[in-house]
Amino acid sequence: MREQLNLTEDDGYEALRGHLAERAHKAREKYPDLTEEGVLRRLLADPDVVRFPTALIFDTEFLIPGEFAHAEPRGETPGDGFVLVVHPHFKERPEDLPYLVAYHIPSINYLDVATHREAELFGAILMGVEKETYYQKICELADELGPVPGAEYLNETGPGPDSDSCCGGGSCSC
Repeated sequence: MREQLNLTEDDGYEALRGHLAERAHKAREKYPDLTEEGVLRRLLADPDVVRFPTALIFDTEFLIPGEFAHAEPRGETPGDGFVLVVHPHFKERPEDLPYLVAYHIPSINYLDVATHREAELFGAILMGVEKETYYQKICELADELGPVPGAEYLNETGPGPDSDSCCGGGSCSC
């Protein structure tokens, strides 16, 4: 008889993060310069990187105030694909756009299981920067959209990448 494993939620997240990190490393190797025209769209179309078909558009229709991007399902099931809606403010910013897109790939690949921790880990690896550097970049970009009406703000430096909330200072809304 086999010994029963007593796995915890933390064990599950550790396995998830390992798989996520492996995908991010492979994607970074395959797509080293995401600022080149068309490369980011090829990455989003690559099933080895993004599990479900994903289109990239620039619009504010599905975004809440202060939100820089949102992965909107195309249908009833994840297999129907997603539309990654990015705020038009970032349309002509090829050096910044990959940071914003990378943040949402884990929520497309792993759906509701992925948290901001997985988003930051994947983004940092894909962009080839430290997790704290990635986190600060995402916050700076999100804060360009201005304050979120009615939001309570944390201290100026925010909670940091390992806290239970995303970003922090200004209006950052991931």
